[in-house]
Amino acid sequence: MQRRMHTGLKLHLGLFFAFLYVPVLVLMVLSFNRAGLPTVWTGFSLDWYGKLFTADPIIRAARNTLVVAVASTVLATVIGTLLAVGVETRRNSPFLDAILFAPMIIPDIVLAIALLSFYTAISLTLGLHSIILSHVVFNIAFVVAVVRTRMRHFDHSMLEASADLGASEFTTFRRVLLPTIAPGVIAGALLSFTLSVDEFIIAFFTAGAGQSSTTLPMQIYSMIRFGVTPEINAMATIVMLVSFTLVLLAQRADRRVFTQ
Repeated sequence: MQRRMHTGLKLHLGLFFAFLYVPVLVLMVLSFNRAGLPTVWTGFSLDWYGKLFTADPIIRAARNTLVVAVASTVLATVIGTLLAVGVETRRNSPFLDAILFAPMIIPDIVLAIALLSFYTAISLTLGLHSIILSHVVFNIAFVVAVVRTRMRHFDHSMLEASADLGASEFTTFRRVLLPTIAPGVIAGALLSFTLSVDEFIIAFFTAGAGQSSTTLPMQIYSMIRFGVTPEINAMATIVMLVSFTLVLLAQRADRRVFTQ
């Protein structure tokens, strides 16, 4: 009976992963298709990747995405780390936790509309800066969640010992606390970067008009409205590989949170 249950669970797990990843594998394979048809295989070719790297709108969108992802990751990591340290060193509050993690729970479309309404109310011109601010709001919650997990495995008596030895709060943070929670900070930063690269809805609502603030997911959306081509498959393949690599790195860093 146990062997049958084990076999059934393995079969169920295999079907689950096949449902998730077979379409992704098909897309990646078709990105090397020689013909312009997106679904009929006619031979292996790297031509679509060559055209991808010479298309100015795509290069511009990729550059915008990198600027947004790096800037929002830096800001979200700094703010989120300091916020996590401040919350964990004080009395726990369910109400405060609900406020901190609200951006993770609220649907993206609702958060996007709320941010757009706020920018309109304060007469903020939309552009890359508004996308960066929006991604910071979205990513802070994830950084806080990861860093707080590390903080809960931290021996807080080390902070008291550092203070007893005459170290200032800044020195204690820089020499004692930060090196200990560094794996969690790195994991939160990588997760924040990945989410920022892949995010579409919030960027779409807060970008404004013009190519100067178009990110890569927005560029993919504008191209796919006219049909799926191997060029789009190639671009989606690169985005997925980058995201997958960053998620693996984040998991490795996050695993150190629990092993150290």
